[in-house]
Amino acid sequence: MEIRVRCGCGDSSCPEWAVVELQGVVQPQASFSGDIRGLHFGRLCSAPSPSSSKGGYTFTVGYHELAGTKVTLKKPLLVLRKKKLTGGAADQETPTAAEVELEVIGVIRHKILFKDRPKALISKPPTKEKKAVQLAAN
Repeated sequence: MEIRVRCGCGDSSCPEWAVVELQGVVQPQASFSGDIRGLHFGRLCSAPSPSSSKGGYTFTVGYHELAGTKVTLKKPLLVLRKKKLTGGAADQETPTAAEVELEVIGVIRHKILFKDRPKALISKPPTKEKKAVQLAAN
C-alpha cells in the first residue's frame, strides 16, 4: 500500500516541535467532565541550569514543580495531518490509500524529559515562637 507524504514547508524548514515526557499519569480533577483538548493544566518554562551549560526546564502543575532537561532523539519524528483528496468517491465512508495524502506539519527532534519526583511548592509557614526567639537573640 502506498501513501503519499507531502511537505508544504517549501524551501524553508518545517516548524520544530518537541515532546514533553512525564513519569506517571496526568489526570484532571474528578469534578472536571469536559474535553481535555486545549485544557491549560500547567506552565512550562525554560530556565538556565547552574549545574550544566545545557539549561533546564521547569514544569509547574498546581502546587508541584518538576525539573527537566532537553534530550535529543535518536531518530527525528514527523508530525502528520491526514488529508482526503477530492478525486475519490463521496459515498465511501473509509477512503482508500489512493484517496489519502499525509501532510508534514512539523518535525520533532528533541524531547523535554521530566524523570524526577515533583517538588512541593507549599511549605509550612514559620511559627510565631521561632520569630520571637530570633528577635530576642538580636
